[in-house]
Amino acid sequence: MSPSSAGPRPRRRSRLRIRRPWRLAAEVAALLIAVVVAFPLYWMVLSAFKPADEVQSSNPRPWTWNPSLDAFRRVFEQQDFGRYFLNSLFVAGTVVIASALIAFLAATAVTRFRFKLRTTVLIMFLVAQMVPVEALTIPMFFLMRDVGDTVPGVGLNTLGSLILPHIAFSLPFAIWMLRGFVKAVPESLEEAAYLDGASRTRFLWQILFPLVLPGLIATSVFSFISTWNDFLFAKSFIISATENSTLPMALLVFFKDEGNDWGGIMAASTIMTIPVLIFFVLVQRRLVSGLGGAVKD
Repeated sequence: MSPSSAGPRPRRRSRLRIRRPWRLAAEVAALLIAVVVAFPLYWMVLSAFKPADEVQSSNPRPWTWNPSLDAFRRVFEQQDFGRYFLNSLFVAGTVVIASALIAFLAATAVTRFRFKLRTTVLIMFLVAQMVPVEALTIPMFFLMRDVGDTVPGVGLNTLGSLILPHIAFSLPFAIWMLRGFVKAVPESLEEAAYLDGASRTRFLWQILFPLVLPGLIATSVFSFISTWNDFLFAKSFIISATENSTLPMALLVFFKDEGNDWGGIMAASTIMTIPVLIFFVLVQRRLVSGLGGAVKD
């Protein structure tokens, strides 16, 4: 081995020694943040498996020696719990699919085409994100009531009254995020597709759509979570037709005047978390690439 080739090695080792404490500190900080974030989930699952006397104890412990399924039994014994679950699944699935398709077409339009008030439309998307949902609940209530008089299936006490508002609130964020993915696709790729005889429709669905699919999945995760966990719209728009209630409404059964059934609340919350975890597992690979960036020229 020549001296010249052996020379740089001590420098690399010294650099690693300098950087290693910072990396170790970053890893420790990340681990602590992960523990803080995961602890409420751990406590929720633990409380779901605890016996009733341990859940209501004045000295709670972060473990249990007598796990029990009584809380889950009480949840599944509730009337129409399965129907609420299917309603939530239908509403969230419809919102995810509809908002993804509409956002994809809208993001393509505002990115690839030049038209009047284009900048104004983009600014409106940002402004729509700034308005709190609570401030629009009452106007949305009257809107759903009036729309239901003319269009059946989307008025109050219907699942449509939950689907339409969530699509509307999911679109601004989805369009703004997908705009970056569509813009990152080289225009030379589009021109090459046209030269090869591809129509605009074929380019849109067979070339552009697969390239921006990671971005679509990333936005779909946020749409799914916000819709699945929605309580405000479900409580405001589903008044008398309890058969159209969603899963968060099932938690109200365990809040009672004589005392809250915290074991049942935690068990129902744990069951509500399972579909979200399954959705994350199915899309985790594309979600990471979607949050990390888009196609590069």
